[in-house]
Amino acid sequence: MSASKSKRKPYHFYQGDFALLIDRKNRRYMITLNKDETFHSHVGKLLHKDIIGKEEGSRLYTSRGQHILVVKPTLSDSVLEMPRIAQVIYPKDLGTIIMYGDIFPGARVLEAGTGSGALTMVLLRAVGEKGHVYTYEIREEMAIRAKTNIESTLGNTPTLSMKQGNINAGFDESELDRIVLDLPEPWKALPHIAKGLVPGGILVSFLPTILQVHQLVEDLNKYRSFDMLETIEVLLRSWSIKRHSVRPDHRMVAHTGFITTARKCSQQP
Repeated sequence: MSASKSKRKPYHFYQGDFALLIDRKNRRYMITLNKDETFHSHVGKLLHKDIIGKEEGSRLYTSRGQHILVVKPTLSDSVLEMPRIAQVIYPKDLGTIIMYGDIFPGARVLEAGTGSGALTMVLLRAVGEKGHVYTYEIREEMAIRAKTNIESTLGNTPTLSMKQGNINAGFDESELDRIVLDLPEPWKALPHIAKGLVPGGILVSFLPTILQVHQLVEDLNKYRSFDMLETIEVLLRSWSIKRHSVRPDHRMVAHTGFITTARKCSQQP
């Protein structure tokens, strides 16, 4: 049985916790701890009950004598490892969306295109306990998957409202500080977005192709209620730093999508 909340130490592992296992070759495995289960891999077996009660950062040994590093997964780890139906937005883009969209504690944020819930979880963390995230998804199976992922990672989320629907037809919310879209045709929702945002509010759109970005920017300019348009992409390259070798890694996370931001302003002359 899990320890009571008052006795739980945040740096210890308990029944039902997520654990990220990393072997000597940096292969990663995310598991949910269950005292009756066993982790199996080519480096050997490790009983879950041998992890429960240990401190984060412990090194344990498998049945084959291979050491395993055990830590609690970050939100970035959870995003990459969680079950999904469609591709999630990568952590490099999620962090940029939070910064360029200026998602702040207490913000009222509308998201459209919930997907598997990766962006939703990052938005929830950013708005904090006093903010609120309203997220729309058209596909029922995606909404169900997202709800499961969010609850398993963040637990109870009273600052989240999940809705099934297409924002091209409008939405109920108003006085929104930010609107964040992961939709293939975001320009179709611009009339509703312009009405829903507060003055100075920020629209953020994530799109995979530059042709989609071009269409969005053209329509934003025609609509005249938005200014300070900017489009960027984020390329992530890690480095290998060893005693006698310093070089960029051979593989990198290059193009994944374009992030476009715009601010609601008075109509341009």
